[in-house]
Amino acid sequence: MTSDAAHLPVLLDRVVALLAPAVADRDAVLVDTTLGLGGHADALLTAYPRLRLVGLDRDPNALDHARQRLAGHGDRVDYVHAVYDELPSVLDGLGLSHVDGVFMDLGVSSMQLDVTDRGFAYAQDAPLDMRMDQTTGASAADVLNTYSVAELTRILREYGEERFAQRIAKAVVAERESEPFDRSERLVRLLYEVVPAASRRTGGHPAKRTFQALRIEVNRELEALRAAVPAALDALGEGGRIVVEAYHSLEDRIVKRALVERATSRTPEGLPVELPGHGPEFRLLTRGAEKAGEQEIEHNPRAASVRLRAAERIGAAAS
Repeated sequence: MTSDAAHLPVLLDRVVALLAPAVADRDAVLVDTTLGLGGHADALLTAYPRLRLVGLDRDPNALDHARQRLAGHGDRVDYVHAVYDELPSVLDGLGLSHVDGVFMDLGVSSMQLDVTDRGFAYAQDAPLDMRMDQTTGASAADVLNTYSVAELTRILREYGEERFAQRIAKAVVAERESEPFDRSERLVRLLYEVVPAASRRTGGHPAKRTFQALRIEVNRELEALRAAVPAALDALGEGGRIVVEAYHSLEDRIVKRALVERATSRTPEGLPVELPGHGPEFRLLTRGAEKAGEQEIEHNPRAASVRLRAAERIGAAAS
């Protein structure tokens, strides 16, 4: 199990500061949709003593760890085993019509990466699982052993942005005829054989994109995110704020599109005044996506790929 010391929350001070106007010095409710090891949650609860936090995570192991870490905050935390696209039903179950803040830290937690038998990391041999919630759903091995060449090609191309998607898919299907895939080392070995050496020299580890694609497919990450961001925006009351940290371009594109859409007027161009009910619902709090500084990246390599975006509700929800 990863220690708290090994878990360094990304852009922690910036997250706490961005959420402050919505939750400081008042009785407020904030949803952490990806509670993980509780690093951001701990800092927020400490900074804002009147804050109530609803912590969601699809990984039961993460929830157990967060309960231990956040025990000192007592009954100010509600722990919920759920995926973030289930936010509307979670809030209904808690009797909450709206919340004051939402925080989303996307991607794989350090705990999942560091526990070898979860199968997320390609650097060590492990069972090909990759499920964030190991109590349900198909594993990465199931995907590799049952998907057609066309289906594998699609996920490798769309979710891994892999140039050699079809070549890899054909090799996987041919290789599984002799023996099903069950461990990461065999898949990594195949990828070394299939991905051209020239690409390996310039494109990083040959397994990186394939493992990313499998993880996204297994956990429905982008599908869930497309539903979760609008749901989070809908949940915010006036003055409420959302902060999202994404770690690859596919996630960041979905977040950007949702925030920009809600921050754009729906009044037809050319009209001299804003039509009632057609104004922007949100204002963007960041210019583009913010990145971590060199000093933070040096201490926490995971911060190197972060893209942070934030917005504040300024108007009523669209009808």
